Amino acid sequence: MTDERDRVKIARQDTLSDGWTKLSNYELDYTDRDGVSHRIHREIYHRGEAAAILLYDAARDTVVLVRQFRLPAYVIGQPAWMMEVPAGVLDEDQPEEAIRREAMEETGYRPRDVRFLFKALMSPGSVTEIVHFFYAGIDASDRLEEGGGLAEEHEDIEVMEVPLGDALAMVGSGEIFDAKTIMLLQWAALNRASLTSATG
Repeated sequence: MTDERDRVKIARQDTLSDGWTKLSNYELDYTDRDGVSHRIHREIYHRGEAAAILLYDAARDTVVLVRQFRLPAYVIGQPAWMMEVPAGVLDEDQPEEAIRREAMEETGYRPRDVRFLFKALMSPGSVTEIVHFFYAGIDASDRLEEGGGLAEEHEDIEVMEVPLGDALAMVGSGEIFDAKTIMLLQWAALNRASLTSATG
């Protein structure tokens, strides 16, 4: 059986930018399903891996979200202070280690039982980033610090506790339009009964 990867051959790769993220230009020879080869040009952003987590207080039926400035949203005229689940790059840590760190830095909550849910390529047409998605049940006693992000990274993060039903409504209204957050909120909606009963 032929490996599908044999249908692709990288002919050339050039680095266009290597700053906060790396941008590469590729020329590749791609053989389609009919056996015809084409020379294709693509630009790829190399973003490594990241992790995101849904912090859910089942007793109060609330989720912990963060609100922070996002330049791409600002540039295209969208609301630039976006509501999101806590998330961050792995920085060479394992995904669970990284998301425990990010949750504490951003929200002040220390997740206890962290559960891996799934992973996803968020924009597979142009970005290499894979995001690992997690869930953790929390309560008020798990908030050990103020959160708000790291001063040395100039993070200005507002911590928000939002009823799950309100957060889901915000997806419908467009107030929440971050993909990773929508994915985790939809997961919570599908699993809400079991998450609530687990605390009973």
